[in-house]
Amino acid sequence: MSDVTAETIEVPALAGAVPAKIAKGWFERRRQARAQPLRGVPLHAYDEPVIVVRSLTGTFALISDPAGVKRVLVDNVANYPKTEMERRFFSALFGDGLLSTDGELWRRHRRIMAPSFDPRSVAAYGPAIARSCEDFLERWGQLDDGVERDITKDMSSLTLLIIARTMFSTDTEEVIDLVARTMSEGFEGVDFSLLDILPIIGPHRMRRRIRDMEAKFRPLDAAIEKMVAERAAQPDGVVADLLGRLVAATDLETGGGAMTPKEVRDQVVTIFIAGHETMAQAMSWTWYLLDRHPAVARRLHAELDEVLGGRVATQDDLPRLVYTRRVVEESMRLYPPAAGVSTRIALADDEVAGVKIPKGTQVGILPWVMHRHRRLWDEPERFDPDRFSPERSAGRHRFAYMPFGGGPRVCIGQGMAMNEAVII
Repeated sequence: MSDVTAETIEVPALAGAVPAKIAKGWFERRRQARAQPLRGVPLHAYDEPVIVVRSLTGTFALISDPAGVKRVLVDNVANYPKTEMERRFFSALFGDGLLSTDGELWRRHRRIMAPSFDPRSVAAYGPAIARSCEDFLERWGQLDDGVERDITKDMSSLTLLIIARTMFSTDTEEVIDLVARTMSEGFEGVDFSLLDILPIIGPHRMRRRIRDMEAKFRPLDAAIEKMVAERAAQPDGVVADLLGRLVAATDLETGGGAMTPKEVRDQVVTIFIAGHETMAQAMSWTWYLLDRHPAVARRLHAELDEVLGGRVATQDDLPRLVYTRRVVEESMRLYPPAAGVSTRIALADDEVAGVKIPKGTQVGILPWVMHRHRRLWDEPERFDPDRFSPERSAGRHRFAYMPFGGGPRVCIGQGMAMNEAVII
């Protein structure tokens, strides 16, 4: 089988990517770094557990040691909140969704939303996912032989159909087109720059950006508001889709009430953005890797023939689609849906993996780097689904593989996402 290397595909640079260290051989490393998917990440980041970079803009630490990641995301999480820049960025995109809030507000929303993503709820979304795949297969079946398709666009359309059906119990073109148009137009011009952290200029740019996004989201907000009102009007027979569950959910721990319509709206937008294009990207990379590795594809189809016999997969088939799941897991190792976890800032001095982290240090965790780290994986650039077999997974640190993040803020929809990917 051919290998997939870090240089195979050019991936857009992350905001806040680690600057290359100025030292002996700097120009050579800069030349090599330009060929890397995450531009600016020094090559030795794929070998070292922690690297610390100091520049005129401050100190940045990239953590790739699993125990160190656990220290930042779990053991001493209170010392590492998201940076103010990240909170402003996500707030402009999502309002008060899970990605943009902190503290008690985040904990309350997470508690209220958790039952909507528990195993029983996730299983209830399975039929809508399977039906969407079946409809898409039928659509493909009507194409002329030899027609070329842009798989990334098709996967975007499919995951949008799935989330519309699981979220809203609808597949009307009106709703889907409205969501697609809003997601496309709503985030134009949201790129952040150094101007956004300057006094006077930064707040002005942020206010203007928020006004623009509010205007673009207004039609979708009106549609969501209407559907929320419809769900709230039928408390005894609430629709068992994701929106209905969010509207009806309450804080069982504190006895608090349900989320307000505005809070539901912000969570809906967050779920759409976090769960739509990320899954489309994950599936597109999976098709790419299967195309590059025909032996893996043959083994995958052998399992599908044995388990499904030509029919579309359902929720009940998932426990038997063992190799299929490994293919998805390995695809998301090489091409994680989120290449980086939100940047954190150290509120006090700390020590991570034996390295001193001074107060004020920005701390980054990049699953892309961790998933290709030479201390964590044998032949990390090789596509090998069997590395997720029970035998080879035994003893692997749970923070060595984190396509959905980790710690208390791990993606709330990871169970649903994995089921969706395997069924697709």
